[in-house]
Amino acid sequence: MYEYQEFKVSVAPMMDWTDRHCRWFHRQLSKRVELYTEMVVADAVIHGPRDRLLGFDAIEHPAILQVGGSDPHKLSEASKIGEDYGYDGININIGCPSDRVQSGRFGACLMAEPDLVAECFTAMQAAVSVPVTVKCRLGIDDQACEETLPRFLEIVSNAGCDTFIIHARKAWLQGLSPKENRDVPPLDYDLVRAMKEQFPTLKIELNGGLTDIETSLSETMTLDGFMWGRAAYHSPWILSEVDSGVYGDSAPGFDRSDIVERLVSYLQSIETKDRSAKALLRHVMGLYSGQVGARLWRRTLSEGAASGLSPSEVLTQAHQAIQDASDRAAA
Repeated sequence: MYEYQEFKVSVAPMMDWTDRHCRWFHRQLSKRVELYTEMVVADAVIHGPRDRLLGFDAIEHPAILQVGGSDPHKLSEASKIGEDYGYDGININIGCPSDRVQSGRFGACLMAEPDLVAECFTAMQAAVSVPVTVKCRLGIDDQACEETLPRFLEIVSNAGCDTFIIHARKAWLQGLSPKENRDVPPLDYDLVRAMKEQFPTLKIELNGGLTDIETSLSETMTLDGFMWGRAAYHSPWILSEVDSGVYGDSAPGFDRSDIVERLVSYLQSIETKDRSAKALLRHVMGLYSGQVGARLWRRTLSEGAASGLSPSEVLTQAHQAIQDASDRAAA
């Protein structure tokens, strides 16, 4: 059962990355961190293959479903479906800057329509008993964020939303690709902290550019949590520090080899009936980041994925390769 935590640490929703296999892996590293799905468009939730899009293992709790859309009725229906699947919360995407998302009139472009976002939130929260939250940007394009962001928060919070995960970078919808927008314009953590000062009753979590637990805690001392994105994906071992480093739990009683053994067992249990299980091999590429043999680990996984071996065999092979490399280094 989900245990509410005043201070939240989470892994961001990331398209093509945070699928059910990635989340299963991340849960092995932390019991406390909140795990988000990839963004699922409301129409897909309603009309698509629900089990494939929404199904997840109970071990993933707490798990949050992120949905995209701008039609209040569709979003409310998608939220209810998500709750029925067992998700611990529903999050609406008001941050993605991609052209595909803009063409569907959702994502970051909705930063310019706070009244519509408020209407969507109202419909979603009325449909479910789990919390509905908003993940947004500082603003978009030529907006003066110090003026438009407070207005956005005021309007949406007046509709009842009390939790905002703010990506501390403006989204440029024209002239920059989503990849370029990861680094341009610069992050502005101060503006996020200023929003907490201006709206002290709101729960505000920080997202964007955070790469380690010490910096993340330092930047969020006055906030209500932080969300890791690419850092958690490329260097997932940082998640193993959350339970003890943030919540004061005992130090984790496992090492990377223990995690690999769990993952092999997981793959063996699903790979004959779930073709998507192979995706786990790319999700674990960063497990040995910064360790002896990390490059060998990645290469063995990449070559094995194309070899015709089963995913569990590839992972076992990579594990043996890195153990051999470690033994050689210690000799």
